[in-house]
Amino acid sequence: MEALFSYGTLQQKQVQLDTFGRLLEGQSDTLLGYQVGEIEITDAKVIASSGKTHHPILKYTGNEQDEVTGTVFLISATELSQADTYEVDAYTRVSASLKSGNTCWIYAATEKGKEKEKNND
Repeated sequence: MEALFSYGTLQQKQVQLDTFGRLLEGQSDTLLGYQVGEIEITDAKVIASSGKTHHPILKYTGNEQDEVTGTVFLISATELSQADTYEVDAYTRVSASLKSGNTCWIYAATEKGKEKEKNND
C-alpha cells in the first residue's frame, strides 16, 4: 500500500468517488516544512469533481515551524496512479516526512504551480 497525504480536495467525498471509485479512510497527521497557497484550476473535469475553481497547493519552505495538517490515506499503486491523473500539471508528487515520523507521498507545487500561484497574488 502507498501512503498519500491529503491536505485539500482529495479529502472530499465526491473527489474520492470520482478518482478512486470508493471512499477512503485515513489518519490525521502533519506535514512539516510546507505552507499552503492557492491556485486557479482550469481543468473542467477537476472543477466538476471538486466543485471549486481554486485549490490549495503546497509550497516547500524547508522551515520545520511551517506545518500543514491533513489526512494520510493508504491506497494501492493503481489508485496512486489515478490520483496522479486527477492532479493538474501545477502539482508534482514527491516523497515527504510527516510529524509522526512516517513517510508519504504529497502533491506539491511544480515550477508551473509556483508561477500560477504568484499570478493569483
